[in-house]
Parts: sequence; C-alpha cells; structure tokens
Amino acid sequence: MAIEAPAGSGRILTGAEVRRDVEERPDVCVVGSGAGGAVAAARLAELGAQVVVLEEGPWHRPSDSTLREEDAYPRLYQERGQRATADLAIAILQGRAVGGSTTVNWTTSFRTPDRVLAHWARVHGVEGLTPEVLAPHFAAVEERLSIHEQPADEVNANNQALWDGAGALGWQRARTRRNVQGCANLGYCGMGCPIGARTSMDQSYLPDAVLRGARVYADARATRLEYKDRRGVAIHAEVLDPATGRPTGRKLVVRPRAVVLAGGAINTPALLLRSRLDISGRVGKRTFLHPVTAVTGLYRKAIEPWSGAPQSVTCHQFADRGPGKVGFFVETAPLHPMLAGMSLGGFGEAHEELASRLPNLSALIALTIDGFLPEERGGEVTVDGDGRVRVAYEVGDAVWEALREGSKAMARIHLAAGAEAAFSSHEETVEMRGEADVARLDRAPWERLRVELFSAHAMGGCAMGRDPDRSVVDSRLKMHGMDNIWVVDGSVFPTSLGVNPQLTIFGLARWAAGQIAPQIR
Repeated sequence: MAIEAPAGSGRILTGAEVRRDVEERPDVCVVGSGAGGAVAAARLAELGAQVVVLEEGPWHRPSDSTLREEDAYPRLYQERGQRATADLAIAILQGRAVGGSTTVNWTTSFRTPDRVLAHWARVHGVEGLTPEVLAPHFAAVEERLSIHEQPADEVNANNQALWDGAGALGWQRARTRRNVQGCANLGYCGMGCPIGARTSMDQSYLPDAVLRGARVYADARATRLEYKDRRGVAIHAEVLDPATGRPTGRKLVVRPRAVVLAGGAINTPALLLRSRLDISGRVGKRTFLHPVTAVTGLYRKAIEPWSGAPQSVTCHQFADRGPGKVGFFVETAPLHPMLAGMSLGGFGEAHEELASRLPNLSALIALTIDGFLPEERGGEVTVDGDGRVRVAYEVGDAVWEALREGSKAMARIHLAAGAEAAFSSHEETVEMRGEADVARLDRAPWERLRVELFSAHAMGGCAMGRDPDRSVVDSRLKMHGMDNIWVVDGSVFPTSLGVNPQLTIFGLARWAAGQIAPQIR
C-alpha cells in the first residue's frame, strides 16, 4: 500500500531514502530537474504552488567529484555516457543527475538570438515570444546565476588559440558569458564541479525551490504519464538504487493538479510516447542536434587543453551563411583523455601519435545550426516495444556541407594562431600545414562513421506552434488537446538555436511558470 507523503516538507530525497511505495498529491509535478524543470519548480514554488520534482539521475554533491572520467561519465551522463544516434554516427552527451545537464555542461550562456525568435514566429506560428517579452526573465536568471563574461586574463591557452586565430583572420570573436561564481578555472566542468562554483541547478534554483517547500526525488525514473479526459492525472515512477541505478521495486505515484514535463529533448518525447500520448503524431519529430565536428591544432607551445575554463571564446562569423546554407559557429572543447580519444582523428598508430601530443593540442569545434532550411526535418525520437529510447538522425547534404566548411574555418583559425598543423576528425585524418592542405578537406569522406560527430545540444521533439497539426505544444507551452500538461525544456524549440541552449531554456522556463501558475490556482 502506498503511503501519502506530507505536504510542505521541502527536501531532496535519494532512492536509498524511499523505503516503501509513496504517493504524492501536490499542485504541480515537474518531471526533470535540469535547466527547464529546476527554474520552473523554483518559480512555481515562489508563486505559492506545492511542487514535487522527479529526477531519474542521482544527487551528486560537489564533494562526490573525483575528477575522473571513468567515474563521471557512467554516473552523470545519460546511458553511462554512451548515448548515440541509432546508427552510432553521432555521440550525444547529456547529463543525468539532480540538476540535469547543467551539472556537467561547460557553462556557456547566450540569450536566444533575435533572428531565431523572428523565424519561429514567421515560419512556425509561435505567438508572443519576443525579445522584449523574454528580456526581464533573462535578466532575472543572469542575476541569480551570476552569468558574466569571462575575464580576458582568465582565458586559457586552448581558448586563446580561437581568439588569436579569429582575430588574425579578421573574423567576429567574443568572450563567452558563463554561469559561475568563485570559479577556480580547474577545467573539469564536464565531470561535476568539485567546489560548487558552477551555478548549476543543483546549486541554485533547486535549493530555492526546496526552501519554499518543494520536494525533489532523485533516483526516480518516470515511466508513464496517466491521463483522462484532457487531463494528466498521475505520473508513475520507479525508484532506483543510487549505487547501481537499478529499480529497487519501490513505486512512486504523483497525482498533481498540473504536470510540467522537463526531461529534455530526448527523454520528454520518450515519456510521452511510452504513455501513448501523441495527439498530433508530432511527438519526437523535428529533433535537432547542432551536429558537431572537431579540428585539433598542434602547437609548439604548451596548451594543456584539460586546464582552465572549458569555453570562454566563441566565433559566430558563419552563423548566417545566406539562403540555402546551414550556418555554423565555432567554440573550443576541453581535451581530457576520454574526450581526446573520442574526437582525435586517425586510427591505430596515427591516432596514438596524435594522442601522445595531448599537452600541445588545442581543440576547436564547429556546431552546425540545423532546422532552418525548408527541407530540413531533423531527426526523430522513438521508443521500442520495451520502452527504450531510439534517436534517428540522418545528416542531410546541407549539414554535411556546413561540417566541411566549418572544418576548413577551424583549420584556418589554428594555422593563423600559429599551429604547426591542424588535423580533421576523420578516421583517415587530414593533416593540414597550410592553405593548400585545407583544400584537401573537399576530397575527404564526409560520410557517417567516416568522421567523428558529436552533439551536446539536443533540441526539438515537442515543437511549439499555433497549428496543432504541426506542433506538440502551443505558444504558452501547454500541450495541444490537454488542459493541464505543459512542456518546459529544449524539446519545445521548433529549430535549433545557433547558440548554446541553457540560457534560452532558463528564461523560457521562468516565463512559462508565470503562465502556468494562474491556471493552477
């Protein structure tokens, strides 16, 4: 028999603390504790709602960090760091912990570009979401999370290569804004900050929500959304053992007045599909990934790409390449041994030789901006008969062209910054020591599984829009055809963003909570 939990006792509970079946009856159940879920939970609690948050991942405290990839990736990432598209062509890095991906991302924070909001309104029928509407919410989040530009004297050698190379070429460049406070620039953001200096959701908005009475269940995997007569009536979850990640046999049922789904652009569509809630047939479709490739530069001087703030410089020179072209933007990536092993080109001895030069390598990444061309459909999230998630993504010709041109741009940046050579991420890497070599990229095999591709920016799958036949949620993020279910995460984007997505999700969640609260009351 389920025991009903007492209302108003704010805290974070782990799976080890849930020793019997539990039933909760709050005003709001938020599924997911990342960028969207945490901000929505805190804001709704501030506005007077009783909130319960369900998080599949563990509660990882700063003191738990070992700064070892062999510990961090299995513990803090989806599918133990092995999530990928179904054809294994694109590795997908997503967080899985209290705080979601904000506990492991590289802290880069951009407001939504005005041109993206205008495109959503013009092409996808998104109503009322303008820069002016979002501005106060961005400002509030930026203040709460101490989002500020990285000081010039704290830019590490890895990022300095991008700054110097883009500057030498006369290209746009800027220092990024980061959500940190008291950052020691250790360089291990992707493994969980050991000093709690990143103002991730577990260090900011979730404690805010708990102080206002919210209860957060870690190790609680939502398995099904029960609904009846246009209303979500219950979220069913299984309790996991925090040590093993396996079900304990305990069940958690939340019967709220309102449901906020915030599991991210892969897990939210998967939950809806497992629950057979896909009114328009659009759930999981138009999934975008910012497909990424890398080019490494070999320098005579020491770079030590594992040390210092992972991302502090960006180049958006090629974000808008004109009609018919997919844009891209260039950032840096830290290189620890595992990430280096995944991203460095070459095979066998060639790969080993390049990896042995790790202290002298700088890594640039080109992130393609998918979803803006009329013919682009993106990928699709589905679930199999056992409820396991599958992500299909066919890299189209325009994205391949952008990956190729992005690699050329990165090679030129490295060479302009003084690199001895630049190396593509192909299985048979293209080594470039001058402009004549850069042209060899035109003849390289731009095909799946012939070049390393990555994504840390899953978006779409529950697109917002006016037309229920073309979108999953309306312009207020409420599901079409449902009266009390909202989606508040990156899955609502009709396209990708062309910038790192966390600040867009933060601001959107804060705004959406203001739309949700009056309807609960």
